[in-house]
Amino acid sequence: MKRVIVSVTNDLSTDQRVDKVCCTLLSMGFNVYLTGRALPGSLPLNRNYHTYRMKLLFHKGPFFYAEYNFRLFILLLFSKADLLVSNDLDTLLANYLAHKLKSVPLVYDSHEYYTGTPELVNRPFVQKIWKRIERFIFPRLKDIFTVNESIAELYFQEYGKSLHIVRNVPRKALLDNSYTPADLGFDNSKKLIILQGAGINVQRGAEEAVLAMQFIENALLLIVGGGDIIDTLKATVVNSNLSNKVIFIPRIPYNELMKYTAASELGLTLDKDTNINYRFSLPNKLFDYINAGIPVLASPLPEIKKIIDCYEVGLLIENHNPQHIASKIQHMLENDYKLKLFNNLKRAAAELNWENEEKTLKLVYSKYV
Repeated sequence: MKRVIVSVTNDLSTDQRVDKVCCTLLSMGFNVYLTGRALPGSLPLNRNYHTYRMKLLFHKGPFFYAEYNFRLFILLLFSKADLLVSNDLDTLLANYLAHKLKSVPLVYDSHEYYTGTPELVNRPFVQKIWKRIERFIFPRLKDIFTVNESIAELYFQEYGKSLHIVRNVPRKALLDNSYTPADLGFDNSKKLIILQGAGINVQRGAEEAVLAMQFIENALLLIVGGGDIIDTLKATVVNSNLSNKVIFIPRIPYNELMKYTAASELGLTLDKDTNINYRFSLPNKLFDYINAGIPVLASPLPEIKKIIDCYEVGLLIENHNPQHIASKIQHMLENDYKLKLFNNLKRAAAELNWENEEKTLKLVYSKYV
C-alpha cells in the first residue's frame, strides 16, 4: 500500500473535509496518515486511518506557524511517504520543501482563498509574507483542489492554472432526521434555529443573528461550535437579556452536531461580503443543513445564492439589519418552511453528497495509487 501523509494545522476534530478526503484515499487503497496539532480542548479521535497530533509550544501567531512548519518539515523529511497532501497555505511550505528534497508527489487542497481572509487583509505585512510563499510555490504545483468555481477562477486569473473543484458536501445522510427539541433536552413548544460551524468568527453575521432574537418569540437560537467571536456573542446575550433565547453549545463530534441540526426548523449562514474570501465562500454548514432536511436562511453571496436558487431550499436576506433577519426567520417559522420545502431538500440532498463529489477526487488520486 502506498503511504500518503495528509497535513493540516487544526486539531483534526471537526475538519469534515479532511476526514472525508482521508476516507476516500483509504477506500482507494492508500495507507493514510493524517497529521495536525493538539490543543488543550481537543476532542478524542476515532478514525479508520492513522492520526497524529503534534504538541506545540505556541498556539497562534507567527511563532505558531514557524514552529508548526518546522516540525512538519522534519516529520515529512524523515517519514516514509509516497504522496504528500497539503491542506491550505499554512501547511504548504513544509510540504513543498519535503516534496522537492525527497522527490515525492505533492497535491494541494486550498479550502479557501487564504490570502483574502479578514485576518490577513487587515494585516497587510503578514498578508504579504503569505502571498510571497503562495506566489513562489503555487505555479510549480501540478494537482490543486479547491472548494468552488469562484475561488478556482480567482486562482486561474492569478496563476493561469486550472484547479479541480471538490465542494464541501457531506456524506449521504445516515442519521435519523426525526429528532425533536425534546430529544435534545429542549421544550418542544420552542422551535429551534441553528447556526453551526468551527469558524464562528467576526463578519459572519452571528452578532446580528443574536440581536434578531429580540424580535422572535417561541424559538431558541442554537449556536453550536467555536470561533473567535463566541465570547463577544455571550456578552451580547447577557447584556440584551437573551439568555432564555440563545443557547451556546461547544464543539461536539459531527454525528452529535447533526442531531441538533436535524431537530432544528432552519439553519443560518449569514457571512458578510466584507472580503474576497467571505464573498466566494461556500460553507460546510449550508450542505449540512440541506442534508439534515432543514431549510436555509442565507446571505446572497454568489456561491451560496447559486445553491439556494437552483434547489429552492431557503430564502436570502437583503441586509444584515437584525429586525430584517428576524422578519425572515419569523416568516419561515410561521409558514413551516421545513415541511414546505421537504421535497426540494430531499432532492438537493440526493445530489449534493460526498459520494457524488468524490468522483473528481478519485479520478485525480488514481494517478498516484
